[in-house]
Amino acid sequence: MDKSTTGELIEFILTSIALIKRRFNSISSGDDFLHTDDGLDKLDSISMRLLAIGEALKNIDKRERDFLLKVADKTYWSMIIKTREILTHHYVDIDSETVYDICDTKLEELNQNILKLQNNLN
Repeated sequence: MDKSTTGELIEFILTSIALIKRRFNSISSGDDFLHTDDGLDKLDSISMRLLAIGEALKNIDKRERDFLLKVADKTYWSMIIKTREILTHHYVDIDSETVYDICDTKLEELNQNILKLQNNLN
């Protein structure tokens, strides 16, 4: 991912968000991730996409230090990148309620902020 352009990374993030939304569509609580194999598959795949989004944002931030700040403050982006760190290094501790909360309450805001970044490229 480190060799992708900023535009490609933004497209990747938007695609990932769309996939998360589709996979999350039938989930109505954190427990839904845990009760079936399908739910566990969704938890795993959504977690992987969240990790990848954090990695892409980390790469954008490394490449263009102030680019992300055009849309949101450093704390906002740090929380997303930190989520990537947790998913990467503490995968055993992934909490289905946390993943549910991210998908249910944070994903649309992230989508809007990424679209704003995409507009800043043009």
